[in-house]
Formats: sequence, C-alpha cells, structure tokens
Amino acid sequence: MVDALDPLDLTAIEARVLGVLIEKQLTTPDAYPLTLNALTTGCNQTSNRDPVSHYEPYQVETTALVLKSKGLVRVVHPGSGERATKYRQVADETLDLTPAERAVVGALLVRRGPQTLSELKTRSERLHPFASVAEVEATLDALSARVTPLVAPVERRPGQKEGRWLQLLEADADGRAATTAPTTISPAARGGSRVDELEERIAALEARVAALVEALGDLVDLP
Repeated sequence: MVDALDPLDLTAIEARVLGVLIEKQLTTPDAYPLTLNALTTGCNQTSNRDPVSHYEPYQVETTALVLKSKGLVRVVHPGSGERATKYRQVADETLDLTPAERAVVGALLVRRGPQTLSELKTRSERLHPFASVAEVEATLDALSARVTPLVAPVERRPGQKEGRWLQLLEADADGRAATTAPTTISPAARGGSRVDELEERIAALEARVAALVEALGDLVDLP
C-alpha cells in the first residue's frame, strides 16, 4: 500500500500533459511554450512513455484547460504576428519545486508505474544533471517528507532487488503501484534518450516551420 494522499487527484491524461510540459520546457526550450499540436505529439510519442497513448488534440486541449483551473498550467494567447495558442506549466511555481524536484516529478508523470532510482536517474538525465543515484534519492526523500507528499516509496515485491517510487499527484496510487514495470534498464531504454532527442529536434523544427507559416500568412494578409 502507498500510505499517502493524492494532493491533486490528476487523471492519467492530466498527468501525461503536465509531465510533457515539464519535460519539453527543459529539453526543447526553443519550441516552448508548446502549441496544441506540439503538446499532443509529445503526449503520444513512443519513447519514454508508459503507456504509449493516442490522445486527440481536443482531448489534450480540454485537459490543459482543466490543469489551468488547478493552477498547474497557463495559456499563452497569440501575440502580435502569432496565430497559435500555446501552453506552459507552472507546477514548479504552484508546488514550490526545486529544479531537481521538477525533473523527478516530470519523469514520474510521463510513466504511470513505479520506477527505481536507477531508472529515474537515467530518464531524467536530460532534465537535470543528477550527480548520483544518491542525489536522486535525496530529492525523492524531500518530496515524500512534505506535509502533503508528492511521491512515495513502493514496497518491494518478491524477486525485486531495488525499491521503487511513485508520484502522488495522480489518483489511484495503490492501483498504479501494482502495475508491472521492469526492474532494470534494458539496452533499448538506454538508447531511448537518443530517440527522444531526435523526436524533440523534429518537434522544435515543426514549431519553427509553423511560426514561419504564420509570419508568411500575415504578410499575405497585408494590404
């Protein structure tokens, strides 16, 4: 059992959207805040996501607005020369997260099941430069020691060598703690960071192309 409360009671899609906003803020700053298309692509990407999802843009948009009502996301309305509404996370401000805590929470949000310290260090290496697994553990300890804990350790199952951690922003902590997840990082997982990097570079290029299209459209509209 995970002996802690769910402070925000996020749904699975809310957790995914928030986690993606945190991740992309740190890995693709040139394309951040995210357009709806970029945010949807990030939610549905096939690497470093568990489970892999197939959310529609309208679902992601509705979810972003719900997160806004919870004080975790802000909507950036189009400015001069822009046409696309964009979204950014403010969970780090609302929840008073340090950079290290933000990275760990982001890594936990994009994957529903519990994760080991080694997995978290590998999966968050592009979000924050953790010097060691012990530093990751210290960050998790701080998050779990809050008056309203944001993470909690999960009891080891028979045959598991390492303990695992789970984020508590999302509802059904006990159900998520029971999900099966690998206890070691496979070669494919180690190579996932390269896939992530390529997908993020593509997303950044798509954002730049969209901005150019918008700019050209504005020129065409000029009298």
